Amino acid sequence: MNIDHASATERCAGEVVLIEAAKIDPAAFEPLYQHYMARIYRYLYMRVSHAEDAADLTQQVFLKALHALPGYRVRGVPFAAWLFRIAHDTLCDAYRREKKTISWDFLSDDELLASDVDPELLVLQQEQQEQLKRLLYQLEPSKQEMLALRFSAGLSGTEIALVVGKSQAAVKKQLTRTLQYLKEQMA
Repeated sequence: MNIDHASATERCAGEVVLIEAAKIDPAAFEPLYQHYMARIYRYLYMRVSHAEDAADLTQQVFLKALHALPGYRVRGVPFAAWLFRIAHDTLCDAYRREKKTISWDFLSDDELLASDVDPELLVLQQEQQEQLKRLLYQLEPSKQEMLALRFSAGLSGTEIALVVGKSQAAVKKQLTRTLQYLKEQMA
């Protein structure tokens, strides 16, 4: 067994202990919340237009997760995939209630201006970001979803497949094709 696999197995076992403890005592849910909160927030922020909306949705996700936790069973489905499925469903519910634009702003203007970057290079980077944003807006929502799950939430192909209800091979193929399309368009 390699070291990476062993440490992943230990993390999973530790996570199962935390999950079981949180089923008994909701206060024990905090370590899980702390571990996943930033990833859930980033995923949601990539899909909605405002930080406040992402924060509200993140809160909803964890409240739903805490409420549904007694029904969670470890059956080969990673807790992260279960949690991101709740985030995905919460996001879908929010879209049904109110259509919003999708924000693909990776860096705020303040962050860009505060850096010690050459002004010419800064302008070129901003132009590339604008081009990428336009391309991302043109993608089908399902492709945007997979990109957000992969790069914002940091989920693996297997976890994404569980969240979106597709096979791992289909997710890998779709991500590869989408990234290749974006690279070609950016070239």
